[in-house]
Amino acid sequence: MSEYAMLIDYEYCTGCKSCEVACKQEYHRPAGRAGGVEVQEFIHRLPNDQLFITYIPTFTRACVFCAGRVKQGMAPACVKHCMANILTFGKLEDLQQQIPEKRKAILWTKG
Repeated sequence: MSEYAMLIDYEYCTGCKSCEVACKQEYHRPAGRAGGVEVQEFIHRLPNDQLFITYIPTFTRACVFCAGRVKQGMAPACVKHCMANILTFGKLEDLQQQIPEKRKAILWTKG
């Protein structure tokens, strides 16, 4: 599936972790056990001492882009359940073209 990728437009990620929950439910992983996607929290201290939090979904080696779902014409579970609609799954070349339009985005592929 190396021709496919995940575009993570994390500018609007709220840290709800619905992508994590969807992945764990899809693969019947128990709570507390890592899944294919994990939301990382980054805390930034601004010059005026206010805190700013950025959330970024990151994908682990356990992620297989929900190959079974994709073969059936469905989106990966994390994409389907992302409440902020920040995850886009598709062909690598198509997603690469979307990057210039994004302020805060990561393109993730399977090696």
